[in-house]
Amino acid sequence: MQKKFLFRIRLAALALLGLSAGPALAQSSPALPAGVTRVTSVEGITEYQLRNGLRVLLFPDQSKPTMTVNITYLVGSRHEGYGESGMAHLLEHMVFKGSTKHPNVPQELTEHGARPNGTTWYDRTNYFETFAATDENLKWALDLESDRMVNSFIKKEDLASEFSVVRNEFESGENSPQRVLMERVLSTAYLWHNYGKSTIGSKEDIERVPIDNLKAFYQRFYQPDNAVLLVAGKVDEAKTLALVNSYFGAIAKPTRVLQATYTTEPVQDGERQVTLRRTGDVQGIGMAYHTPSGAHPDYAAMDVLLDVLTNEPSGRLYKALIESKKASSQWGFTPTLHDAGFAYLYAEVRQGRSLDSARTVMLTTLDNAAAQAPTAQEVERAKTKLLKEVELLFQKSDQVGLAMSEYMATGDWRLVYLYRDRLRAVTPADVQRVAAAYLKPSNRTVGLFMPDAKPDRATVPAAPDAALQVRGYKGEAAVAAGEAFDATPANIDARTKRSQEGGVKLALLPKQTRGNAVSLQMRLRYGDEASLTNKPGLADLTAAMLERGTKTRSYSQIRDAFDKAKAQVRIYGSGQTANVTVQASKENLPAVLAVVLDCLRNPTFPADEFEKLKQERLAGLESQKQDPQGLAFNLAQRLTEPYPKGHPFETLTYDDEIAALKALKVEDVRNFYKTFYGAQTATLAVVGAFDEAALRKSVKSQLGSWKASKAYVRIPLRRFENTATIKAQAIQTNDKANAMFISGLRMPLRDDAPDYPAVYMANYILGGGFLNSRLATRIRQKEGVSYGVGSFVSADDNDPVGNFTSYAIYNPENSARLEKAYREEMERLSKDGVTAEELKAAKSAALQSFQVTRSQDEALARKWSQYLTKAEGRTFTYDAELEQRIGALTAEQVSAAAKKYLDYSQMTIVKAGDFEKAAAVQQVK
Repeated sequence: MQKKFLFRIRLAALALLGLSAGPALAQSSPALPAGVTRVTSVEGITEYQLRNGLRVLLFPDQSKPTMTVNITYLVGSRHEGYGESGMAHLLEHMVFKGSTKHPNVPQELTEHGARPNGTTWYDRTNYFETFAATDENLKWALDLESDRMVNSFIKKEDLASEFSVVRNEFESGENSPQRVLMERVLSTAYLWHNYGKSTIGSKEDIERVPIDNLKAFYQRFYQPDNAVLLVAGKVDEAKTLALVNSYFGAIAKPTRVLQATYTTEPVQDGERQVTLRRTGDVQGIGMAYHTPSGAHPDYAAMDVLLDVLTNEPSGRLYKALIESKKASSQWGFTPTLHDAGFAYLYAEVRQGRSLDSARTVMLTTLDNAAAQAPTAQEVERAKTKLLKEVELLFQKSDQVGLAMSEYMATGDWRLVYLYRDRLRAVTPADVQRVAAAYLKPSNRTVGLFMPDAKPDRATVPAAPDAALQVRGYKGEAAVAAGEAFDATPANIDARTKRSQEGGVKLALLPKQTRGNAVSLQMRLRYGDEASLTNKPGLADLTAAMLERGTKTRSYSQIRDAFDKAKAQVRIYGSGQTANVTVQASKENLPAVLAVVLDCLRNPTFPADEFEKLKQERLAGLESQKQDPQGLAFNLAQRLTEPYPKGHPFETLTYDDEIAALKALKVEDVRNFYKTFYGAQTATLAVVGAFDEAALRKSVKSQLGSWKASKAYVRIPLRRFENTATIKAQAIQTNDKANAMFISGLRMPLRDDAPDYPAVYMANYILGGGFLNSRLATRIRQKEGVSYGVGSFVSADDNDPVGNFTSYAIYNPENSARLEKAYREEMERLSKDGVTAEELKAAKSAALQSFQVTRSQDEALARKWSQYLTKAEGRTFTYDAELEQRIGALTAEQVSAAAKKYLDYSQMTIVKAGDFEKAAAVQQVK
C-alpha cells in the first residue's frame, strides 16, 4: 500500500494522465446543488467545492463502462512529527479496518468487484476503487469514502494486529539493497526535512505508536477541507455532483486550523557520503542532489536533464557506464514534490567489476553536465519522450486519480498542465543552466567522503505560490472522447472481424476510443520439442535483440521512433513464442507498425548490443540469488514442474541460467532467428481506433509469405504427479529481514473442464478476494503476520494441466504461526467447504471483475491473441459460458471441488528467509 521504491515516481504518475488530441464534446454545466461552487474547468476536468471545503473533480469518460472514485488527503510523511514516523502510512492501513456504516471494508470491496488500493507518499495519502459503472456501485463508493473520512474505527485491537503487518511490509523493503541504499542516501542528504525519512517510517515508531496519538492524527487530517475527491469514468455530472453533495456535504467543516509545515532544508555545505554493507550479489552507487519543488519553473528543465543523462540507449550516463561495461544498468528520477525536492541517480555494478572506477566515471559525467552543453537533439529527444508520457495519460480515465494525487499534493492539480507547457518550452540553455545550478559537488550525497577546500554551494529556491501560477489557467481542448462500448461477450464477438492473411490469423475490433488509442498484440509461434531442446535462454534473448538494430535503424533510432510516435512497444519471447505489444494512437500506428515489422523482418543482432544485453541480464539474475521471493518461486516451479534437463520448458536454477547465458554468443541468436522465425503460425489482435485497410495491407505485404525453415509443432504441457506427502524445502538467505512462503500443486484440469468454474470460485473464496479472502482474513487481518498473502488458480486451454499457487511474505520469526494458520485454513476448506453466503458474495465480485477486465482494450487484444492460437478456435462465447456456469454454481458443488482438488497433503511447500537468525532471536527470547 505504501509507494514502494518507485524508481520513476514522477513519470509513473504522468504515465497515468494524457493530453488532448481533439476537441471536447460540447457539454452544458450541470445545475449546482445548494452550497456547491464551480471553481474551474481545464481540458475536460471540472473542479467544484462544497461548503465544508471539500474540493471535487469530475472527469467524464463515456468510452468505458467503469467508474473510479479517488480521494486524496493532503497528508503524508512530510506532515509527521517527532515519534510519528510512518503514522500516515499506518493510518492508510487502519481505515481498511472498517467504519460505522461499513464495518467490513475488504468484504464490501470484494462484493462490488472493485479494483481498490490505498497509497501513501511524502505529501499525500489516497484511496481509490474502480468498479463497474452502476448507480448502486457509485452510491456505495461515495458512502464508503464519506463514512471512513470521519467515522473509521481506529481501534486498539485492530492496531495490535495491523502494526505487525506494516512492520512486515517494512521488512519486505529491507530485502532490497537498492531500496535501502536510496533511503540511506536521502536520509544523509536531508538533515531536517521529512523528505529524508522513508514514508513507511521507523519500525520502532510503527510498533510503539499509542492508539490515541494515531486517532488524533486521523481526526486532524482526515477532514473535508483537507481532501480532494475525484470521480472519473462513465459518470453523469449533474447526478454525480448531487450524490457527492448528499454524502459528503453533511460532514461539518472542522473548526480546527491546520498549521502549514514550515521546515526548510538548509543549503548543503559540502559533499556527503554514506556506505551500506549488506548481503548481496550486485554492487550499487546512488547519488542525490537537492532540486526545486514540482511547482517551480525549473522543474521541467530538471526533468529533461535527468533524461539527457539516463536515457537508454542515448543518455550520457548510459554511454559512459554501460557502453564501457563499467556498470550493467543505470537510471534516475526527480519526483514531483510540494517542497524543494531531489534528483536521484543509480548505477548497478556486477561483482568483480570496479565499483570505484564506475563511481569515478559517474561523478565525472555529472560534473561535466554543466560544462558540456546538451545538444538540441538530446533535449528534443528527452522532451519528446516526456511529452509522450504526458499525452498518454488521459486515455485511461480509471487511472487519473493516482496521477492527479501527485499534483494535488504538489499544490494544485492544474500544475500537470503547467508542467507540460513548461516542458515544451525547455531549451538546451535551460538544461545547461539547471545543471550548473544544482549538479554541484557540494550539493551532492554519495557513498564516500571527499573534502572540498572551496565549496561551491547551490541555493534551491522556495516553492512558489501554486494558486497564483494557475489562476485563470484554461489549458487546451480535452482529449477526443470514445464511444460508449458495451463490453459484453456477445457484443465483443459481434464487433470483431476474424480472418487470415497467409499464415497470420487476425482478430480486429475497431471502435472509437478515448484519444483514438489502439492496442495491438502479435504472437509468433515456432519450433518443436526436438529442435528447441538444449537451447536455454535463446528464445528470450533472441526476442529481446530484435529491437537492438535493423538493416536501416540503430537501437537508438528505433527507441526514438517509438517515443516520437508516442507509443509503448514491448518485444519479448519464451518457450515457443515471440510476442509484440503496442499501445499507440490511430494516427501513429502505421509508423509504429512499420518500425515493429522492420524489427521482425530485418534484425541485424549487433554484437556490441548483444554484449550490453547479456551484461544487463546477468546483473538481473545475480541480484536474484539472495532474494527470498525469487528463490522461493524458482524452487517451487522446479519441484512442481520437473521437466527433464534440456527440455524447452525446464526451469533452471539461477546459477545454471547464469552459466547458460554466459555461454551464449551472438551467432547463437542469429541462428535461432534464421531457423525459427516466421509468420506461418502467427496471430494478430488489434482493438481500438485504426485504419483497417492499411493494417491489412501492411500485414499481408510484410508477414503474409514469411515462413520459418522449421515448422511449428506445439509442445504439450506435462502434469507431474503430486507426491503423497508434502514436499517441503527451506532456503537460507542471510541478512534478509523478510521471508517468502510458497505452496503449490498441479491438477488434471483444463479451463473448459466441468469442474473448473467450481475450482476457480473455491480459490476466489480462499485467497482471491481483496483483503477479504479466508487466507487474508486469517493470516493478515487476524494473525497480523503477513502484509501480502493470497492464492491463484489457472488452467491451460489446450492440455489438462491446472495450477494452484498460494503465497505469503512474513518475518521468519513468525514461521510457525504462519504455517499453522495456513494449514488450518486449507484443511477447513477441504473439510467444511464454503457457505452459500460466501459463494453469493464471491460470485458477484468475480462476475463484476470479469466485466471490468473486458473494458480494458489491452486485455481484449491479449485475449483475442490467445484465443486465435487454439486449433479449433475460440471466441468470447467461452467467457459468456464460463460466467453462466459460475452463476449457476451451488455451495455444495464448490465445496466438492475444493475437497477433490485443493488437497493440502499433496502440496509442495517452499520457504526462503533468514531462518537461522530468527532461531537465534527466539533462543534469546
